[in-house]
Amino acid sequence: MIVDKQTKIYSGGDMGDWDATLKLSKKLCDGLSEDDDGLKREILTHAGNRWSLGVLHALGTDGALRHGEIRRYFCEKITQRMLTRTLRQLERDGLISRYDYHKKPPIVVYEITSMGKEMLIHILPLWHWIITSSDNFREARYRYERRQN
Repeated sequence: MIVDKQTKIYSGGDMGDWDATLKLSKKLCDGLSEDDDGLKREILTHAGNRWSLGVLHALGTDGALRHGEIRRYFCEKITQRMLTRTLRQLERDGLISRYDYHKKPPIVVYEITSMGKEMLIHILPLWHWIITSSDNFREARYRYERRQN
């Protein structure tokens, strides 16, 4: 599916474009082929995956990093296997690049691509909203828990 690059989706600020954004979103989703819909869901898994977003953030803010440096970014809370899997998925989807210098000991460096930067830039407003709304989430959870008891 080809989408006009001039078409804008609501990205925050004035809520006046809310209805138009929802209509456009429905139109875009309704026009997806089965293959496009599957691809969309696969790419959205990166947006909902804390490791993928963390890797994109690390590479976007710190520049090119080696495997061990990325793992230290997560205070080693991610397993080596999960990090390797995450890096491969991000590379497969063109969000990061992998450079193997074919040396001994092995030197492999990962870097965010322009598409990865674009995804990160689109995710950052959501992160900002979540962080600045944390008190509201806590209050909502508190009210919910009080109703449940």
